[in-house]
Amino acid sequence: MYNNMGPQPGVPRPPTNTQPSPFGNAFYGAGSGLIRGGLGAYGEKILGSSSEYVQSNISRYFSDPQYYFQLNDQYVRNKLKVVLLPFLHRGHWTRITEPVGGRLSYKPPIYDINAPDLYIPFMAFGTYVILAGLTLGLQGKFSPEALNWMFVKGLLGWFMQVMLLKVTLLSLGSGEAPLLDIVAYAGYAFAGVCLAVLGRILLSYSYYLLILWTCMCMGIFLVKTMKRVLFAEMRSHDSSRHHYLLIFIAFAQLPLFLWLGNITVNWLF
Repeated sequence: MYNNMGPQPGVPRPPTNTQPSPFGNAFYGAGSGLIRGGLGAYGEKILGSSSEYVQSNISRYFSDPQYYFQLNDQYVRNKLKVVLLPFLHRGHWTRITEPVGGRLSYKPPIYDINAPDLYIPFMAFGTYVILAGLTLGLQGKFSPEALNWMFVKGLLGWFMQVMLLKVTLLSLGSGEAPLLDIVAYAGYAFAGVCLAVLGRILLSYSYYLLILWTCMCMGIFLVKTMKRVLFAEMRSHDSSRHHYLLIFIAFAQLPLFLWLGNITVNWLF
């Protein structure tokens, strides 16, 4: 019978596993290789990019998601200044490259103010939801359902902005930009929306001035950024066509900002 009284004298105690299993590391390495390879093949199939571009940019970004979070306080301050006051940006709008493994790759945000990051968009989106809940509370309309709707509304606005930028690139034959880059550029809109909603809370009449201001600044920021992407990567050189599309992107910010800034849930009641 099995003895539950503990270890018996003279019987060696089983060794305690204090070191990580080498098999775990092996499986982890194999899994990482499969994931990188799969994402690289998927990116090449969907975006129509060359194998070299996928390996040097898209696969690198997905296999190293920390790329979009390599930043510091100075970068955050400077990036918000570029997004909210783009006409004061005196430097260039192109990203800085560096050789990595025999290929050119982009430097992370901490070393390049023009690099996209996901920290500011995520923080701005979370702040938008918090400010929306505060606004609903001041209106006497706060409820979990209302807050959930504002969360979904923010995601829908983010998605529409991503689709606007992506379709613009595809229409000009320039679909190579990594998806996370586009998600980051689209998410910067929440920084301006948050400023406008905060203005409504502090001084209601300032909302209309701030929404127009931040909308104009976001349009300038996207035009400058997308112009760099289009000129650098587009296959066609129809300058008049892409100028019209850039103008369309800038003007499309107004209805988007007005929709996101309209904190109301009347349809729920």
